[in-house]
Amino acid sequence: MNVLFIWVILKNVMQLRAFSDYAIRVLMYAGLRDPERVTVDQVAEAFKISRHHLVKIVYELGRRGYLKTHRGIGGGFTLAIDPKLIQLGDIVRWGEESEAVIGCMDKMNRKCPLFPACRLKGVLDEAADAFFSVLDRYSLADLLKQPGKMRASLQIHE
Repeated sequence: MNVLFIWVILKNVMQLRAFSDYAIRVLMYAGLRDPERVTVDQVAEAFKISRHHLVKIVYELGRRGYLKTHRGIGGGFTLAIDPKLIQLGDIVRWGEESEAVIGCMDKMNRKCPLFPACRLKGVLDEAADAFFSVLDRYSLADLLKQPGKMRASLQIHE
């Protein structure tokens, strides 16, 4: 199955949190620039996203060992590990609050009246398992298979 197709499903059906989305974009950008250092400002400009959110994400990616961060003048970040070792499923699981698509509780922590007989949660959990199973088959390296086209799209000049 096409990774882009999976990404569209992820964003539109499962409502991927911005944290997961931005974490993968940061990793992709760093992978496209590897071994050069990348700055948060470069990623924010390339994807037209908030620098404020990216600072937190880069910090967390560094803390988790995906990025090597460099402080001070000439600072920035680089990939800390081979893109083949960065599994998309791991990044999305980490960035999401839960793998469950729905819960059976309302905001007051009361069970749904259909809970004893409803099969919806089970069906959606099965779909989420399949979704993550597909993501687990892909790495960051798979997303970077057309680096020239991607660099051109992001206006990255070597």
